[in-house]
Amino acid sequence: MPQALTRTEARWNEKTIGALAVLVLLPNILGTINLSTPWGFQIHVFQAAIFLAALLLGRWAGLVAGSVGSLYAAAAMGNPFILFGNALLGFFAGHFAERGFRPVAAVMLAFAIQLPWLAVTDHFLMGLSWSFIGGLAVSLAASNLLWAVAAAWAAVPLRRFLGC
Repeated sequence: MPQALTRTEARWNEKTIGALAVLVLLPNILGTINLSTPWGFQIHVFQAAIFLAALLLGRWAGLVAGSVGSLYAAAAMGNPFILFGNALLGFFAGHFAERGFRPVAAVMLAFAIQLPWLAVTDHFLMGLSWSFIGGLAVSLAASNLLWAVAAAWAAVPLRRFLGC
């Protein structure tokens, strides 16, 4: 699988700025879609754009896509802590990709950093049960794995198109 560009290699131009704008807005649209699985959990779709921003444009683009891109999900669920959690996810996915980790490893390491935030805020501040949070963690792990693979695959032609 291809590696993400390092921060020093990313070039900002009209196309990359436009792509970032789309990747910041797209998670809010994708946040309306959750795919049910036969195992009883849902695959969340909005992370795909967050990972693509992080892998294509780096940690800061991942942070912006993660935070601003989570506005719909945070409002729909009444959970403002989602904003910072997904900012962490996007930032660290980009950070680890910039450090030479393969995209899927970068995303899963970022998820490992996000998970304690999610568990603590969802249980202690949102009042969710530990059993619910455990199921959510499985669902998000599956979603993140799926979308990390998709983002890594999509990043190759998009890099050529964007010239970054």
